[in-house]
Amino acid sequence: MTNSQKGYLSALMAVLIWSGFILVSRFGTKSDLSAYDVIAIRYFVCASLLLPIWWFKYRFNLFNFKLLLISLIGGLAYALCVFRGFEMSTASHASLLLPGLMPVFIILMSVIINREVPSIEKWLGIGVITLGVGVLMVQELSMTQRLREGDLWLIAGAFCWSLFSILVKRWGITPWQVTVSLAVITCGLYLPVYFLWLPHTLSDASWPDILIQAFYQGVLATIIQMILYTRAIQLIGPASTGAMMAFVPVFSGVSALIVFDESATRSLVLGLILVSVGAWLSHSRVVNEKLLSFGTQKMKKKSDHP
Repeated sequence: MTNSQKGYLSALMAVLIWSGFILVSRFGTKSDLSAYDVIAIRYFVCASLLLPIWWFKYRFNLFNFKLLLISLIGGLAYALCVFRGFEMSTASHASLLLPGLMPVFIILMSVIINREVPSIEKWLGIGVITLGVGVLMVQELSMTQRLREGDLWLIAGAFCWSLFSILVKRWGITPWQVTVSLAVITCGLYLPVYFLWLPHTLSDASWPDILIQAFYQGVLATIIQMILYTRAIQLIGPASTGAMMAFVPVFSGVSALIVFDESATRSLVLGLILVSVGAWLSHSRVVNEKLLSFGTQKMKKKSDHP
């Protein structure tokens, strides 16, 4: 198996975990747990599992400036934004906005920060994805204030994760360093503030709700998914990995409509379809080959007619 194949396989597995993450996170914020509680559970469990491994076996300098910065962006800022969004918006909106806007932000930041030149098919895919997100934004004119604010939090979360992805690629940070840093540094910064100043209802929640969040947030979504996602970034780059994440609406968007009985409005369904089609276009070699073939034929015709 080539490195490219390994990268896409890692990205696909991350997509599946991300899809479940959206559903489980929305479920958590609809229970007696608050968004602040879910964040605390997420990073406490993850840090508790990884800290001994880091200390006794795979230790590295955890207080590096670059690791601290990506933890603040991809750990603390991202978590605060998306879980606030899950609390105020819907799972179907999160399914469209988070994976839909990440490729857009990543492509733009890849060009600005890393000086990358995206391929034609990626630009085409990003254009369709942007159109799908735009359809949902038009619907926001008739939404409640709470739902609009929730969507804005989700958009902010997508931006944070995209910036984090670009920096990880630019600085060549390993999956292990990323995973441990996000868990331990974020936990160390967040938990004192959570217990001292933030509102929390952890004592009111049931044990099944807590255990579900502990396993999915603390193990699957943070450790396993982070290793897979970062590995994909290293093997196929942040642009391709980010565009792959647009497949999440296929799984989580439809599931959200069924599980949470959310309204399947025309704009939402159209937005999910466009984002999914955009993701396919971003990874379709057939489209790229046809575009190149079309361009070659036009150039040939011009050369035949002086």
